[in-house]
Amino acid sequence: MKTNAARLLDHAKIAYKLIAYKFDEDDLSAPHVAKALNEPIGQVFKTLVLKGDRSGYFVCIVPGDTEVDLKKAAKISGNKNCDLIPQKDLLPLTGYIRGGCSPVGMKKHFPAYIHETCLLYESVFVSAGQRGLQMKIGTADLIKITKSETADLVME
Repeated sequence: MKTNAARLLDHAKIAYKLIAYKFDEDDLSAPHVAKALNEPIGQVFKTLVLKGDRSGYFVCIVPGDTEVDLKKAAKISGNKNCDLIPQKDLLPLTGYIRGGCSPVGMKKHFPAYIHETCLLYESVFVSAGQRGLQMKIGTADLIKITKSETADLVME
């Protein structure tokens, strides 16, 4: 089944690979996904939606074994402070649910920032837009399609 993210990539003629995995309703964490894919956790990125006090909503795409540093995220996005949006706001805002939020194909485009370690990999894994489905996509293609800026976004 094609997700909105996959359709968007097809339309943009960007190569990607969909990878289904068995997800656990009780453990939607990135480490669980990396283990299910048998891929290094640093190459499996999670998509977080935040709201800044000045810019409004924006997206941070960070390695699965890291936590976003809210101070760094605020600074890079031109805010004084920011916070993760409440889980109940995710679906109405992005069209995606927790554990299946893709950085590609949200209801509207939000400024996006991807952690700079993505540049260590030729390709990375991100959610394809539903639980149990990841996509492997070229790092440069992901940056291009999401109009992401690379930055240091995570806690040390």
